Amino acid sequence: MKAMIFAAGMGTRLKPLTDTMPKALVEVNGKPLLQLVIEKLKAEGFDEIIVNVHHFAEKIIDFLDANDRFDIRIEISDERKSLLDTGGGIKKASWFFDDDKPFLIYNVDILSNIRLRQLYEYHLNQKNLATLVCSERKSSRYLLFDRENALKGWINEKTGETKSPLTDFHPEAYQKLAFSGIHVLDTSVFSYMKDFPEKFSIIDFYLSICNKTVIKSYVPKHFELLDVGKLDALQKANEFIEKIKLTR
Repeated sequence: MKAMIFAAGMGTRLKPLTDTMPKALVEVNGKPLLQLVIEKLKAEGFDEIIVNVHHFAEKIIDFLDANDRFDIRIEISDERKSLLDTGGGIKKASWFFDDDKPFLIYNVDILSNIRLRQLYEYHLNQKNLATLVCSERKSSRYLLFDRENALKGWINEKTGETKSPLTDFHPEAYQKLAFSGIHVLDTSVFSYMKDFPEKFSIIDFYLSICNKTVIKSYVPKHFELLDVGKLDALQKANEFIEKIKLTR
């Protein structure tokens, strides 16, 4: 199974740590975030991985090489010239997903107890274009889904801004879920991306096509997630890792 790890971000919320290293190499529980994610993916059966790089890209590549790329196929999607955002990053890495099988996207700064193989099998059974892992946690921005779990829109509750391809759109009619940064995509997604620019947001992309294809939410039971992209969350990460180990 194939996966992509998003590791190209500047990590501005983790300054001053990221003044001298990429976010992906910030350590939690004695291991860099990138290693934790790779080990999780390997344990779930993902044995071909592509990692996008930008900020301190050489340090990430050197780290992977020093660890013999963790004895699996790990490729690099080089975004050193320009960060391409989430949608653009996936589009640039499209060459890697050449087997017509669904692939996983996972952000390097996300720790979770999700069973990725179960997610992947769920996606296969549903035959969605994309399956988005979501939860009911508190957030200021939510994806909006109908009763069949199909994506219909987005809302920023702080600003009141909404987005939807529907002409008669009423946000209050839909279920609000927070997106985790974990999703499974069918390779047919690239046919929808062909007319998009080099750089674009995957959420804006999903919202632009959700009335033409099937994009659904997946809310795992007993799901726990920690976004360690901020310094205060980083301090909680060791305890979080020990907690999810006990629930396996």
